Amino acid sequence: MVVEVGYARAWDLETRRPWRPMSAEEARERDASGLPYVAVYRVAGRAAPLEVRLVCWRDHYVGLWVYDARGRRTHEVDMRLLDDPARLLCRCTVAWRYTGPEMPEFDASCPRVTVELFPDGKGRRTEEREGGRGGSSVTVPRVRDDERWTERPAFGEWPLLSARVHGLTEPLVFEVGEAADGGGGPAPAGCWRPPRPARPGPVGELFRPGVRVTDGYHPEMTVVEPRRIGTLCVPSGLLAVSGPDIGHGDGPHITVPLPPGEYVLEEAQVRHSYPCAWEGKEVTRTDTTAVRVRVGEAPVATWEMARRLDDDPRLLRENEIFGFDTDGATGCFADAGAWEPLLALFEKGLIHGDPDPDPSVYEDFDDAMFLLRARDRASGGELAAFATTGDGTFPVWVGRSDGGEVVGVVVLVGGMPELLPEG
Repeated sequence: MVVEVGYARAWDLETRRPWRPMSAEEARERDASGLPYVAVYRVAGRAAPLEVRLVCWRDHYVGLWVYDARGRRTHEVDMRLLDDPARLLCRCTVAWRYTGPEMPEFDASCPRVTVELFPDGKGRRTEEREGGRGGSSVTVPRVRDDERWTERPAFGEWPLLSARVHGLTEPLVFEVGEAADGGGGPAPAGCWRPPRPARPGPVGELFRPGVRVTDGYHPEMTVVEPRRIGTLCVPSGLLAVSGPDIGHGDGPHITVPLPPGEYVLEEAQVRHSYPCAWEGKEVTRTDTTAVRVRVGEAPVATWEMARRLDDDPRLLRENEIFGFDTDGATGCFADAGAWEPLLALFEKGLIHGDPDPDPSVYEDFDDAMFLLRARDRASGGELAAFATTGDGTFPVWVGRSDGGEVVGVVVLVGGMPELLPEG
């Protein structure tokens, strides 16, 4: 069977058409330079492609979409180039099982199986059943090493990875098609691109009074002056940001180096009005959207997601995050140099409820997202615990000045609100 291979700058997922077709030689040059390009595999008599592959070595990414005869995407494969240049990690595979010819692409009721793999041998298999009936099940996938990793082919030597999906058992002959004139102009908005980790969004604006935002539920919320809660002593020069509900000896999830000192604790707040059915009138309330350790007064030039030493950003998929984990809807800022004694004080003061708390060690906060501050007398280091809006993983955003100094460390206790137009 003859399979035609065509190359292009990009692939429009909405129209299922290549954008800016190009020759194999131009694609080879882009491959060597790490620039993105796509390879499209077709057979005669079939309108939809067999598969489309996006290669972008600068983003450590190779992606694959498999199409059925009706043009629906049935499989996604996400591969990552890590430290070994000769092989690729099969980071994630997703398979949709359409139950009928009329079922739309990615229909919510379509059964789906997702397998996520990691280089340390861990993984997760999630099966979502038809129409949500029976819910979903999560298990540990059983995969061999040669299924977790695949050899990195040279340019022009990629096999048709979807051959088995399409039931193609006879030998395949690959022929490079001629590049049609694709014209110029900007790429369509629907063009496929490598996955991007979560971005900070308007973190700084949440501390700027007068800014208008929405959380999707309340149509308009106005940022008010940040609420100063107190201060935090970090004599070790290493700020810990973590869930305090972790085992002793594990250490904090995230640490951020900064000059030893005492820093201001603040809550970003928004004010909004809404009709309250309980009170029978419109009421106004103020909610906290984020908590911050304010390190300096310089403007923030950049925001970055803090991560642990073994967090590899090359493994993140679309909008995924690194951060601290909590099973108790609680996070904390603390002096990492006194982490263990501060963790013990937190447990004694908040979890077990010290019946006679020493005011020189503990301070409770009223009507605030911050819950408790504890002080280690030996070192002078402090811990300030705060509530989140739930369990899970929360990213830590570090704001830096033009010179690279840490200006602030922020945790959004809920989701990221969306900015509204000015005026």
